[in-house]
Amino acid sequence: MSEFRALTDLSEDEQFFYDTVLDFAKEKVEPLRAQMDVDAKMDPALPKQFFELGLMGIEIPEKFGGSETNFFMSILAIEALSRVDPSAGVLVDVQNTLVNNAFLNYGNDEIQKKYLPLLATNKIGAYALSESGSGSDAFALKTKAVDKGDYWELTGQKLWITNSNEADIFIIFANVNFDLGYKGITAFVVERGFEGFSVGKKEDKLGIRASSTCELILDGCKVPKENVLGEVGKGYKTAIETLNEGRIGIGAQMIGLAQGSFDAGIAYIKEREQFGRTISSFQGMQFILADLATDIEAARLMVYNAARLKGSGKKFIKQAAMAKLVASKTAQKVASAVIDMFGGNGFTKEYPVEKYYRDSKIGTLYEGTTNMQLQTIAKLLLAE
Repeated sequence: MSEFRALTDLSEDEQFFYDTVLDFAKEKVEPLRAQMDVDAKMDPALPKQFFELGLMGIEIPEKFGGSETNFFMSILAIEALSRVDPSAGVLVDVQNTLVNNAFLNYGNDEIQKKYLPLLATNKIGAYALSESGSGSDAFALKTKAVDKGDYWELTGQKLWITNSNEADIFIIFANVNFDLGYKGITAFVVERGFEGFSVGKKEDKLGIRASSTCELILDGCKVPKENVLGEVGKGYKTAIETLNEGRIGIGAQMIGLAQGSFDAGIAYIKEREQFGRTISSFQGMQFILADLATDIEAARLMVYNAARLKGSGKKFIKQAAMAKLVASKTAQKVASAVIDMFGGNGFTKEYPVEKYYRDSKIGTLYEGTTNMQLQTIAKLLLAE
């Protein structure tokens, strides 16, 4: 059992699951972390182990090969992995909170029978909404879908798609009728081998470098008629509701990152000596530790609360936005402060804390920027 435990009270089963994932991450992911960051590539052995551990189909029913647990367990897995490497955490996050949930919530029986067993056992998924001109304004997307009678033909380009280098199954949003505006947006299931589909440029990123982020090219991509996910023209609903859940996953990634950085910091200052005593013995440093630990705990409570609300079928959109907002700010604050604890050592790649710092920035950008979270929260408050 790992000495690094969740700080907030969990049930016995939840704590055991959390510790199991964290122990796995420290044993299998941590030795690969630095080189994956340099190579900007996920070690191919890790996704296979994620599947073996049951982390890629946490909510997928057992009849489809999944673990059939709940959304909260997905959040715990993301947090635990992200304490060691947020790149590993986001791979599992996108698979569970975006891709699998979209299939579970909007897929018909045929689509679920075809794709959920693959996603639970050996195929990675990706979620493709963003384009060069539609980031925060997601419904301004220009990818078009044309009904060709026997199939749909998709043409366009998607950008900044997480997991795209490893994925075989893609949920791609396109508009079937631009005259209808966002009511023409439709979700399609595209396989890597479909004619007219290709993965393009891989981005060279500041942080979470082992997590692949690529463009997708749809050049008259032929998609079977039965591969519409949900209803034609209702893709906007799929996108909004899935991203609301995904924001909780990013919150979990950020609190995991914050805790991992904090763990490294507190271990260092207990050993590092200046002026004849350990840094941790100075009251000024103790005050910093207390402040950071409190921020992490507060962010964790918000993320867990949003996850519990979602899992119990209650309203959670405002709480999800708040959780992501606070968790992403906390991650940056903690990661920056820990570099200060390390002094000059923290600015080098000899220690993992500079990586946590680089990784932390993405939390304010993807699955809704900080300003979009503020807008969502304000809108919901005014509607109450």
